[in-house]
Amino acid sequence: MKTKTIDWSGVRVAMFDMDGVLFDSMPNHARSWNQTMAHFGMNLPEDEAYLHEGRTGADTINIVSLRERGRRATEEEIREIYHYKTQMFSALPDPSAMPYTLDVLRRLKQKDILTMVVTGSGQRTLLDRLQRNFPGIFLPELMVTAFDVTHGKPDPEPYVMGLHKAASYLGRKLKPIEAVVVENAPLGIQAGVGAGVQTIALNTGPLPDRVLLEAGASWLFPSMHDLYNNIPL
Repeated sequence: MKTKTIDWSGVRVAMFDMDGVLFDSMPNHARSWNQTMAHFGMNLPEDEAYLHEGRTGADTINIVSLRERGRRATEEEIREIYHYKTQMFSALPDPSAMPYTLDVLRRLKQKDILTMVVTGSGQRTLLDRLQRNFPGIFLPELMVTAFDVTHGKPDPEPYVMGLHKAASYLGRKLKPIEAVVVENAPLGIQAGVGAGVQTIALNTGPLPDRVLLEAGASWLFPSMHDLYNNIPL
């Protein structure tokens, strides 16, 4: 397990994935994807949903549709399936914020490090919950969601866009080495690495550590608490 100390001295931006990093929401996503696909006559096991974490909903639907039906889903089918999945997700109990997340965010703010959200999610309920759980931490102009990109994770576009938005906000050019990514999924890690950004893995799900390390994570921690302990005052 990579738990070596992170050098925060040159970091100016920290980009956080949302599901499974800021919120313990992945069990709800996995369950709702499983039930949704079953409703439409397809199979997506809950454990497999963690491997697709970070993709746009359309990409996940097409991967399963190609496997189960031998064809891509139509645009109408994608809208129908994703709408049903959103309803299933919204009907589940609200996910809680990951323990120590607010502590991590506040400590980064004390170090004058800009915090951003870069997520493949299009669930507006979770996006709204960011403001309730972390008031004043995340600015709308410093968020990248499924609505902002053409290609979702593992494509580097979400984190490239995150760097661009951060640079615009700071009013200067920003080198990838000045940023870190915090992710819990292999596709998200690949996206961060592909954007040239050093990536921290938090293993908050059922995947083996090696899956996250093989995706290219520079550091791996078992929890947000462990990451918090790695950020000096």
